[in-house]
Amino acid sequence: MRELWDPRGTTGRGRYALWGTVLVALKYNLDRVLAGIFGRGWAIVDYLEPSRRRGHAPLSHMEWDFWLALIVVSLPFIWAGVTLTARRLRDVGYPIGLVALFFVPVVNYILFIILAIVPARGAVEVRHGRAWLARIIPDNPLGSAAMSLALSVPFGIAATALAVTVFKDYGWGIFAGLPFWIGMVSVLVYGYKAPRKLRQCLGVAALAITVVGAGLLIVAIEGFICVLMAAPIALTLALFGGLTGYYIQRHNWGGPPPVEIFGALLLALPGALSLEHARPVEPPLLQVTSTVEIDAPPAVVWRNVVSFQQLDPPDATKEWYFKTGLAYPERAEISGSGVGAVRHCVFSTGAFVEPIEVWNENRLLRFGVTAEPPAMRELSPYPGLRPPHLDHYFSSKRGQFLLVPLAGGRTRLEGTTWYTNRFWPQMYWQLWSDTIIHRIHMRVLEHVRVRSEARSEADARAAAKP
Repeated sequence: MRELWDPRGTTGRGRYALWGTVLVALKYNLDRVLAGIFGRGWAIVDYLEPSRRRGHAPLSHMEWDFWLALIVVSLPFIWAGVTLTARRLRDVGYPIGLVALFFVPVVNYILFIILAIVPARGAVEVRHGRAWLARIIPDNPLGSAAMSLALSVPFGIAATALAVTVFKDYGWGIFAGLPFWIGMVSVLVYGYKAPRKLRQCLGVAALAITVVGAGLLIVAIEGFICVLMAAPIALTLALFGGLTGYYIQRHNWGGPPPVEIFGALLLALPGALSLEHARPVEPPLLQVTSTVEIDAPPAVVWRNVVSFQQLDPPDATKEWYFKTGLAYPERAEISGSGVGAVRHCVFSTGAFVEPIEVWNENRLLRFGVTAEPPAMRELSPYPGLRPPHLDHYFSSKRGQFLLVPLAGGRTRLEGTTWYTNRFWPQMYWQLWSDTIIHRIHMRVLEHVRVRSEARSEADARAAAKP
């Protein structure tokens, strides 16, 4: 029992695997019971995004009680999991810093499998029956690096195709588990015949994930912009996978690493992708607000908010990001007035259909969204490429313009969009989506500002004439 609370010392792979399995089963069933007490359901995939909440209303009293109870119950399990992982890492001679991967969904699942297989540091395991694998991997570093790409890259592309074209998921498995898996497997193959240096292993891991990204472009699974946006998190996790693979291939196996490791890894990633697909996680409703101050009264600003004329094309210097294929607003038109009127905000990829929900003249215009165009046109060698994420993965739900009168006949104009983003990890992709929406807001708000100030100035000159 001391292994569950004392991070000092080591834990063998058998006890680690047993404790991990028992704790996961116990924690999952405790959470199911706890959720049942509060009238909720609970499934394994709820650990990826537990709240599944829509909307931006404050948590109710019962929801606060549930989350507080869930956190309290989780604390001892978190401590036990971190303690066991640290002890096991010490036992196999890996850096204790890898315990941080315990908190990365899907990656922690792969790490658990590895730590349950690898023997203690210094233990020699002479294994046989691996001649078929040894025959296809060259002895020299360049040849083994090439073979590592030949084995890891096609599987990585196939797993991506499975996730995005069959499961239609852009989740933790594809953006966290897959890069880590590619980095680790490529290094294990690279170091199969002889241990390689850390710098070489990290280089192979980085090259493998880069080639996978290029492959997704070549086989028309994804476009350039999506691959580029995913690159920072994918490269980081691939390097962590490469670091893990480096320590595995350094182990004194009495020969190459056992094929059991490759078999477990081969099954781990599809298993994680299938589990994530079994019960899709509902994204939260996110909000972005942008503001501009206008030297014109609200009555003038209002006319340019309800509808506005054609905007100038994006400036290649200041708005270069819209030249990459991201959708941008061009004009707005409205049919009717008051609640029930329909506003059409025309973007470069099509039009948003926005029924008016609140019409408080010179003060507030709020609208829903019943139809929307694709979020972008993918840059690709193949014209008309339309990966699944272009349809309702980045989805606007509601918007509004709020006009706040200021002293001196000026107005503060606030534009707000509520939207959902079905890409995970949510925190990472929200950085991109919030930035893009803010840029779209500012393109419209600056246009409204310029036209309103010009109109206000013209009205003032006309009023000054005798």
